[in-house]
Amino acid sequence: MRLISNIPHPRYTIQVFHLNAKYVVKIELGQFEQIYKIGEIDVNGLDELILMVNEKLLKNCLDRFVAMRSDWSESFKEINNTK
Repeated sequence: MRLISNIPHPRYTIQVFHLNAKYVVKIELGQFEQIYKIGEIDVNGLDELILMVNEKLLKNCLDRFVAMRSDWSESFKEINNTK
């Protein structure tokens, strides 16, 4: 997997990789990450892919990050309450 772009953002670490005829978009926030795999033939190049990483997508990612943190916290509490 080869890093081909970093997309600057004040909240997230956003990287675009290339692997096996796919773009891999990795969005990180703290200890959590979300990965999107997009076929090369599904977009018209890297520039279009970067345009797709817009504020609406990132807002939805934030909602999922919050849900992921909540899921992890609940699981952590369940384990610690059984000890």
